[in-house]
Amino acid sequence: MNCRHCGATLSHIFLDLGMAPPSNAYLSSNHLNKPEVYYPLRVLLCNACWLVQTEDFAQPDQLFHADYAYFSSISKSFLRHAACYSSKMKAMLNLNSNSFVLEIASNDGYLLKNFVAYGIPCLGIEPTQSTAFVAEKLGIPVIKRFFDSDLALSLANEGKRADLIVANNVLAHVPDINNFVRGLKLILKPFGTITLEFPHLLRLIRHGQFDTVYHEHFSYLSLHAVKHIFEAAGLRILDVEELPVHGGSLRIYCSHEENPSPELPSVSSLLAMEEAEGLLGTLIYGEFQARVDHIKNELLVFLIEQKKKGKKVVGYGAAAKGNTLLNYAGVRQDLLPFVCDAAPSKQYKFLPGSHIPILNPAVLQIELPDYILILPWNIADEIIDKNYWLAEKGTKFVKAVPELVILK
Repeated sequence: MNCRHCGATLSHIFLDLGMAPPSNAYLSSNHLNKPEVYYPLRVLLCNACWLVQTEDFAQPDQLFHADYAYFSSISKSFLRHAACYSSKMKAMLNLNSNSFVLEIASNDGYLLKNFVAYGIPCLGIEPTQSTAFVAEKLGIPVIKRFFDSDLALSLANEGKRADLIVANNVLAHVPDINNFVRGLKLILKPFGTITLEFPHLLRLIRHGQFDTVYHEHFSYLSLHAVKHIFEAAGLRILDVEELPVHGGSLRIYCSHEENPSPELPSVSSLLAMEEAEGLLGTLIYGEFQARVDHIKNELLVFLIEQKKKGKKVVGYGAAAKGNTLLNYAGVRQDLLPFVCDAAPSKQYKFLPGSHIPILNPAVLQIELPDYILILPWNIADEIIDKNYWLAEKGTKFVKAVPELVILK
């Protein structure tokens, strides 16, 4: 395989998680006895441009289908994050009723609804019908297709260039990353701003976040790699912020390369930090697999020990990252009888691969488990706060990444 950005031959394996189904391919009961599609889940390193990327197997239309089950608005903390961002950008860019905001991968309108409330014209681009429908009910216009340079050119020709382009947690999801970034340039006004948020590869490595690896994530991004990709498309990174969301993310602020605005010191500082941490060498990547296997083994030992003691362990949060963890560890219903999730779109379905049932959290009032394994560890505090009454009855909360920890 060749690098998706620079075309160099890829020979360095960063992580091999064996065979796995797509992490968001939740199953209904009538699909449990039918064949399930598995793909190799292997991640490679380009040591020319430092883009970390999955090996090519699954196609986007097999991963992001009409009943795609991820709804951003389920997380209250993520809604707060989006509201703070929207307020900040409105003030920073002096956005008003004459401005135009475009969000790529607008999901269920979790972010653009803030711009609608401000009276700022906006447009969402979202290929999954289920989430786009929810956004439209909020008064957000949505184009239901994947974003690429062809769509960008079409919108630009219609006079729909943007003052602000928002693309949160989508850059990692696009297989043709060069085409996607070229599209950003085509649809950006001459002095417009692009902001992107994406999980930071450095945090993934530091904190053993291997469960954020799944087929829907084609790329795992450092600032060095993103800088290469954006400069090749004629775009500049002017500023970067480190964010706590999704276990540690970056938010970059970009413009056309012709924009005279200076690059802020934050960019060179973070590039230097990545280099100092070893992201421009192969050693740190080669050591990651052993850490992942240790995390997997710790979880299995814990679950087996609790079963021997007659303790009940259940899961909370039918997140994609949880499916990566459970499938790589080979966890099934004998060790984790069910997982609860607050999203109605996931309830009474089954996790891909493991076939563990997803139940309404109300079942916890009856079951009163000894332990709850929190699968979306990035919102562990939110989940514990929501279920504080269980702790009062003796239930303990557990997370497995980056190491097995009993939280309360």
